[in-house]
Amino acid sequence: MAELRKCIGSARFGIEPHDAPVEDFPSQPSQKDGLGRMCKTQWNQYTAGLAREAKTRKAAEGDVAAEAAATESGTPAPTAKRPGAGRTRKKADVAQEPATG
Repeated sequence: MAELRKCIGSARFGIEPHDAPVEDFPSQPSQKDGLGRMCKTQWNQYTAGLAREAKTRKAAEGDVAAEAAATESGTPAPTAKRPGAGRTRKKADVAQEPATG
């Protein structure tokens, strides 16, 4: 019979603690016994929950910042990136710039 270990779960995300086979736990070198505290399945659920919360938080912060900027400046907040934003420059463009120094 496989040796069982306690998976701690997460009350924050509604993940119940349970017993799982030792093989289901990822290695965690920083722990005394070298194994993680959650089984792989529940660890994936936990990290997905953290990612969802972060995405929600960023969206809420972005909405608040955009509204604050609009009320301070009296103009509507920008809704899209400016054209060409994030575009990398070609080598020819870089070579033609005057040297500073």
